[in-house]
Amino acid sequence: MRIHCLGGGLVGLFVTRRLVSTGLDVHLFDVVQRSTDATFHLGDALAADHSPADIVINMLPGSLGNKATDLLKDTGQRIVDLSFSENTPDGLEGVSSSILWDVGIAPGLSNMLVSMAHRKFGRLDNVTIKVGGNPSEPDGEWSYMAPFSPHDVIAEYTRPARVIESGELSEVPAMSDLHSINANGRMMEAFLTDGLRSLLSIPAQRMGEYTVRWPGHIQKYQNSDLSPEELVEAWKMDSSRSEFTWMEVRIVSGDNQEIWVVEDSGKDGDSSMARTTGLVTACCALAWIDRPEMLGPGIYAPEDLTDDVIESIIDTMRAEGVSIEKK
Repeated sequence: MRIHCLGGGLVGLFVTRRLVSTGLDVHLFDVVQRSTDATFHLGDALAADHSPADIVINMLPGSLGNKATDLLKDTGQRIVDLSFSENTPDGLEGVSSSILWDVGIAPGLSNMLVSMAHRKFGRLDNVTIKVGGNPSEPDGEWSYMAPFSPHDVIAEYTRPARVIESGELSEVPAMSDLHSINANGRMMEAFLTDGLRSLLSIPAQRMGEYTVRWPGHIQKYQNSDLSPEELVEAWKMDSSRSEFTWMEVRIVSGDNQEIWVVEDSGKDGDSSMARTTGLVTACCALAWIDRPEMLGPGIYAPEDLTDDVIESIIDTMRAEGVSIEKK
C-alpha cells in the first residue's frame, strides 16, 4: 500500500511519521528538504507523478492544496484533503476520484461530533464550536504562534463568516461577536470565523464557529498595518515555547445538551495542533485502508463518516494522550 503525502509542515511531518510507523510505503513531497523516514521527493508536489499512490494525502497550504485536489479529482484515486482552502472540494465537477476533505480538528473532528449528535437527536437547536491553538501564556505582543500556514490564518481573519441564524444561512464580518470565554481556567476571547464549511448543510436553528485567542490579539491585528509577509514572520512558531490546543463543541437539541471538550499540550516534540489535527487525518487514511469500500467515487465531508469510524478516531486520540471529554 503506497501513500503519497503532499506537504511536510508541522502537521504533514506528523502524519507522515505516523503512517511510516504502521509499515506503509510512504512518500513525502515538498519544496523544502525535510528530515523524514519516508521516501522523500524534493520538488513541486503539484508537478509530481502521483499515479502509483493508493491514497494521496493533501496537506499543502490552502491555495496550493486546492490546486492539488483539482489536479487529482479525475484520477480515480482516494484523496484525503486537509488543505484549508476558501475554494472547497464540494464545488468540483467531473470527479471520478474519492475525496474526503477537511479532516483536521476543526473543521474535521468538530464536524464528526456534530454529525453524531444530529443522527442521535434528529434536530439541532444550537451548535457552537470554539477552537484555537495558542501559546500557553500571553506575551504582551501577539500572544500567538501560527501552528499551520500563517496565510491561512490571515484568510480566517479576513473572509466573511458563514453562520446559521433562525435556521437560515447568513454571512457576518469575520471577527464579529467578540467576547470573553473561560477555556479550562484561562480567560480568553472568541470571535466568529468561517470554519463551519460543510457543516452548513446540517439543519440547525443556530450554528457558528469561533476562533479562540488570548485577549488583545485580535485587536492588535485589527489595528496593525503589517503586511501578510511581516505577520508570517511575527507569528512564526517557536518550539521552545509551550503551547496548547483547546476546543469546545456545544450542541443543544431540545432538552438535550452535549458538550465535548478537547485539549492537548503537545508531546514528544510534536505541537498540540500537529497532534490534534494530524491524528484525525492519519486515522481517516488508516480507516480507509482497512475499509476500501468505506467511500466510493465522489466528494465526502467528515460528517459522512459513520459513527463507528468517528468513535475509533476518538479512541485513538485518547490513547495518544489527547484529552477528550464529553459532558
